[in-house]
Amino acid sequence: MEQILEASQRDLKAVQEKIKESMANLEYIDSSDSYINILTNSRFFEMALNQKDSLEAVKKKPYFARIHFQRTGEAEELLYIGKTSLFHNETLEPIIVDWRSPVANVYYDGRLGEITYPVRDEVFTGHLYSKRQYKIEDGELLSFQDIDLTTNDELLQDALSGKADVRLTEIVATIQKEQNEIIRAHLRQPILVQGAAGSGKTTIALHRISYFLYTMGEHFNPEQLMILAPNKLFIEYIGNVLPELGVEHICQTTYEEYVQKAIGIKLKLQNPNEQLETIVEDGIDTLPAFNIPKIKGTLFYRDILDRYLTMHEQQLAILFDEDVSIEKYKIIRGSHLKKLFLIEFSYMPIEKRLERIKKVIQAEVKRKSKSVIDTLNKRYEDMIGKALSGLRDPDKRREMVTKFIDKRDERLPKIKAEAKTTASAYMRRFEKVKTKLFYRKFLTDRILLSELAPEWTMEEQEKFLQYHKKERWAIEDLAALYYLHAKIKGIPEQWKMRVVFIDEVQDYSLFQLAALKAGLETDMFTMVGDLAQGIHSYRSVTEWDSVLNLFPRANYFTLQKSYRTTIEIMEVANKILSKMDEDLPLVEPVVRHGNIPTFVESEKFSAGIIEEIYEKLLQRGHRSIALICKTSKEALLYSKILNKSGIEAAVLKEDSVLGKTQLLIVPSYLAKGLEFDAVIIVAFDTPYFDTPIDRKLLYVSLTRAMHELYLVGPNMESFLLDEIKK
Repeated sequence: MEQILEASQRDLKAVQEKIKESMANLEYIDSSDSYINILTNSRFFEMALNQKDSLEAVKKKPYFARIHFQRTGEAEELLYIGKTSLFHNETLEPIIVDWRSPVANVYYDGRLGEITYPVRDEVFTGHLYSKRQYKIEDGELLSFQDIDLTTNDELLQDALSGKADVRLTEIVATIQKEQNEIIRAHLRQPILVQGAAGSGKTTIALHRISYFLYTMGEHFNPEQLMILAPNKLFIEYIGNVLPELGVEHICQTTYEEYVQKAIGIKLKLQNPNEQLETIVEDGIDTLPAFNIPKIKGTLFYRDILDRYLTMHEQQLAILFDEDVSIEKYKIIRGSHLKKLFLIEFSYMPIEKRLERIKKVIQAEVKRKSKSVIDTLNKRYEDMIGKALSGLRDPDKRREMVTKFIDKRDERLPKIKAEAKTTASAYMRRFEKVKTKLFYRKFLTDRILLSELAPEWTMEEQEKFLQYHKKERWAIEDLAALYYLHAKIKGIPEQWKMRVVFIDEVQDYSLFQLAALKAGLETDMFTMVGDLAQGIHSYRSVTEWDSVLNLFPRANYFTLQKSYRTTIEIMEVANKILSKMDEDLPLVEPVVRHGNIPTFVESEKFSAGIIEEIYEKLLQRGHRSIALICKTSKEALLYSKILNKSGIEAAVLKEDSVLGKTQLLIVPSYLAKGLEFDAVIIVAFDTPYFDTPIDRKLLYVSLTRAMHELYLVGPNMESFLLDEIKK
C-alpha cells in the first residue's frame, strides 16, 4: 500500500504538470489537441486520486478476512478480503479483493468443501479449504481465527457485543448468508424486504447501494441513485458509513425534500409527527371514518386525479378543432394535431406534447410557406404577364402591372412574417398550468369534485371541501402534487433518478410509491421496512400484497433474525409483537444473552431514579444511552427536570447531530431506525394503551436496545406487560 500510495503521489504530480503544460499550450485557432490532453489527464488524475483516497481510508484496516481457495482446474489461492481492492503494481495479481467482488461471495456464502459461485452469467466451481477472520485496529493485528459454522456464531456475537456508535461501520466483516443474498439479489429487478427490528435492513440497503455501484458503476452515474431516508437525523446517522463503503455523490434526501425540489414548489408542510402525536394523545378513535389522510394515500385517489387529468386533456384537445393556416392557406389540419396530442404523443407529459406539437407546426410551416410563396409568386407573375400581353392601352397596362406588383410586394412579406409567428400564435391558446393551483382547484371546487368523485356521498364530498377550506399542506398531498406535475410537465432530468432505495417503506402510502414510480418512469426500487414498526399506519401501507401488485417484477424477502438485541430483550419485545393486528411471526434473536430487562416502579418521573440507572449503565461501559418517552412534550419536560438536577441530557430532534456522550431523550416516533447500547423507557403521563399505534410505538422503543433495557413507570400495565420473567 505504501509503495502504491507513493507511486500514486508521483503520478498525481506528473499529471498535474501535464495539465498545466496543456493549459499553457492552448491556442485559440487550433486547440483541440490540448483540450484532448487536458480531458485525458483530468480523467487519469481523478482515477489516481480516487485510488489514493480509497487506499488511505483503509490503510489502518486493509482487510478483515482471508479465504484459502482453489478454483477447479487452477492453482490454490490465498485471497484477502477488504473494503477496497489492491493489485500488485507490476504483476497485477490481486493482493486484496473487494468484498463486493464475485469471489468474495465464497467468504459470505461458502461452507468449507466443494462450492459454486456465480460471476456474471457463468457459474464457477471450486474447493474452499478455510475461511479466516482478522481483527485489525490502527494497523495492528490484534487477533485472527479460522471460521466454521460454530466459530462464525462466536465471531458474530463478538461483533454484536460491540458499541452502537461503531457497529454500523464494521458490519461488512459479519454480513450473514441471508443478508448477503439480499445485498447481491438481481440488480435489474426491484426488491421488497420485510425485516424484523434489528435484522439489518438499513445495513442491507447501504451495502446493496455499494454493491450496485461496484457492479454497475461503469454504466451508471451515481448521481442518478437516490436513497430516501425517513428524516434528516437518519441521513446524518448513515452519512459516515457510505463513504467507507465506497459510495459517494448519490442523492441522500427525505421524501418531502425530494418532491418539493423535483416539482419546484416550496410548501410549508404540517409536521407528520404532530399529526401522529395528536392521534397518540387523543386516540385513533378520534380519526373520522372518512379519513382524508388515509384516502389521499390510496390508488383510488390516484384514479380520481387521473379523471381530472383526462378532463384537462379533453379541454385542451377541443382547442385543436381549428386548422393551422397562413392567410387562407391551410398548413396543417387541426384533426391531425389532435390525433398527435391524444394518441401519438400520449406517452409524454401533457405540456411536453404541446411543445412537440409546436415543433411539428414550425417544421410544417417552414416546409409549406415556401410552397405558398412560390405559388403566389407564380400567380402574380402570370397576372403581370397577362396584363402586359393582353392590355393594349399603355396607361391601363401600366396601372394593372403596378397594381399586381404592389399587391405582391405587400402580401409576400406579410406571409413571410406571419410564417415566423404562426406556430407561436396557434399555441398561445394553450395556457400553461401551475401545478399547485391546478390541484388546489380540485380540493376546493364543489362542482368539479362531484363530477370527479361520484363514489363519495354528498356528506363525504362536503367533509373533503371543508377540510381544504383553509389552505394547508400535509405530507399526503405531496404524492398528488408530484403525480400531477409528472403527468402535466414531467420531472426534470436532474431529479429523474434511475434507481431508488427506500428505508422505512412501511411509512409510505401506496399512492406515494405509485407516484414515484410513474414520475421516475422506473420500477428499480429497493424497499426495506417492517410492518410491526408502521407507526404511521393511519395513512400508510398495512400489508405488502398491494405493494407487490404495484411492483409485479419485485423479489420479496423476509428477515426474521434480529442481530441487535439480546435474547432477554427480544423476549419482551416479542410479547408486544404477538399482540399486533398484522399477525407477524415472532422475531428470532441471534444467540446472545444479556441482563434481563429491569422494571423500576415509580409513581412519577424522578430525576434521582434516572440518574441512578444512568450512572450504573455508564459504569458498565455503555457509551450511547437513550431515555425513550412516548411524546415530544414529555421529552421536553423530562429534559428540563434532568438538567435542573445536574444531569446533562439533550432532546433528540430530526436535525440533531448524534455522537455526544450525554443522555439522549428520544420521543418514541424518532427512535425508529436508531440503536443504542442501553435504553431506559419511561411511561408516566401518557402510558402505552392497547391500540395499534401505541403497540407499534412501544415495540419500536423496546427494540432500540442492544445490551440493556430498563422500564420505569407506575406499573407493568403502562408497558402492556404483565411481568418480566426473572
